[in-house]
Amino acid sequence: MLERTEWEVVLTLAEELHFGRTAERLHLAPSQVSRVVKSLERRVGAALFVRSSRSVALTSIGARLVRDLAPHVRGIEDAVRNAMESGRSPRGTLRVAFVGAAAGQQLLKAAALFGGRHPGCEVRIHEAQVHDGVPRLLAGEVDVLITVLPVRGVRVGPVLLSEPQLLAVPPRHPLAGRRSVTREVYGDHPVVRLPDTMPEESRLHRVPAETPAGRPVRRGPQGSTFAEILTLVASGQGVFPVGEHAARFYPRPDVSYVPVADAPPVDWAPVWLETNESGALRAFVECAAETAS
Repeated sequence: MLERTEWEVVLTLAEELHFGRTAERLHLAPSQVSRVVKSLERRVGAALFVRSSRSVALTSIGARLVRDLAPHVRGIEDAVRNAMESGRSPRGTLRVAFVGAAAGQQLLKAAALFGGRHPGCEVRIHEAQVHDGVPRLLAGEVDVLITVLPVRGVRVGPVLLSEPQLLAVPPRHPLAGRRSVTREVYGDHPVVRLPDTMPEESRLHRVPAETPAGRPVRRGPQGSTFAEILTLVASGQGVFPVGEHAARFYPRPDVSYVPVADAPPVDWAPVWLETNESGALRAFVECAAETAS
């Protein structure tokens, strides 16, 4: 069996190849490092390091010992770290934002499970709009955001909801009442534009620049909130692709919904900044995944 000091000395000296720097890193005296190495070499029955007045080098036996020992030490450290994290109940406040009713439903289910498991951590719920959700996350105003994918430059959690796309149109629109349409209709009818503050990849995923046949998508007016977008649709100024949940959560007498047969699904997931990751955040994301629809 190796004592912790012994494996720390061997692995650190193998990195530094210098007794003084090894001692400094481990907060030991150089003489202590030398005694540990000599004692271990006696037990092994062979030299682990070749020392001279100018250099230190691993022997072949020493290199093999380091190679065999390193993964086990990492495993021990990981096990201790995992136990410490499991033993610490998340504390403080976690700021969670959502964009849209579907995300809000996912958030409520996750918050209920999280609150039961971690009563010492408060979840503060914030509603974000399509134009400010990601900017608020990037500005550090919220810790985690449940929104539509894709979002680049952030950590992305598991998909909580994946739903087909529908096209929101006025009830008297030529497309209303059809069993389905394709994205080719975006070249025939103006499409309400998402706000420029949304990530470009998210905007293009929902409303591409061209139809599948390569025709330019007709640009309609820009909406800043989802309610504003639906109002622009109702007023006849454009059509707009939405997730299937919109027909349930946003029923309006002045808006009809038609399936878009060839559109990719709308995926919702939690996203957060890597620099803002914490035990509480990871625990919340786990709860969100467990309660996903």
